[in-house]
Amino acid sequence: MKKRNTKKKTNQNNFSKLSVFQNQKYKFKKKCPLSGKGAPVVDYKNIKLLKRYVSENGKILPSRITSVSQKKQRDLSLSIKRARNLALI
Repeated sequence: MKKRNTKKKTNQNNFSKLSVFQNQKYKFKKKCPLSGKGAPVVDYKNIKLLKRYVSENGKILPSRITSVSQKKQRDLSLSIKRARNLALI
């Protein structure tokens, strides 16, 4: 005697109905605003630039929000911390 699968078959493609799991052909990543030609230099003395990447509460904004590359994000966070230590921000 063979055992039968008594479980009901549900929609196996439930995830395909959700918009999160749909085709990814129209999504694109923004370019890093701190790399490329004519980009500003990340420096602890450039207060105008650093204030753009700090929230109102004084926290450093993550790269997924600002679309900054990983290397530039590290430089940015280091220069923000230096500016804080010197009381520039």
